[in-house]
Amino acid sequence: MTDGGRPRRGQGELETQVLSTLREADGPATAGWVQERLGAGLAYTTVITILTRLLAKGVVTRERSGRSFVWTPVADEAGLAAHRMRRLLDGESDREAVLASFVTSLNADDEKLLRELLGRTGDEPAARTRDDAQD
Repeated sequence: MTDGGRPRRGQGELETQVLSTLREADGPATAGWVQERLGAGLAYTTVITILTRLLAKGVVTRERSGRSFVWTPVADEAGLAAHRMRRLLDGESDREAVLASFVTSLNADDEKLLRELLGRTGDEPAARTRDDAQD
C-alpha cells in the first residue's frame, strides 16, 4: 500500500529509524535535528509523535533546552533489544513456558553463552561478544 506514491513503512520501522538517528548524535538531539537527518519529507510533527511514543516506552529520555526538548536514547542497540524482549515477556501470562521455549529454540552457541551469562556473579562484566562465546 502506498501513501502519495511512497511505500508505507512497516510497523515500528520509523521508530527504529528515529532511534538509529538519535544514536548517531554526539549528544542529546532536537527533533529538528532528527527530522533533517531522516529527510524524505518527514513532517516535524511526525518526528515529535514518534519521539513521544519512544519516551512512553522508556527507550528515550528528554530534557528541556530553551523552548524545546533534546532527546537521548537510554541504551545502545543491545540494550534496546533487551528492553523489547522484556516488554514481550511481561505481556505473557506463562513466563516459564515462554522462557523455556526461547531457550530450547537457541542454537548451541547462543545457549552456551546464555548459560555462561546466567552463571556469572553480579560483579562480573556483562558485555561479551559472539566471538567470545565461540572460544
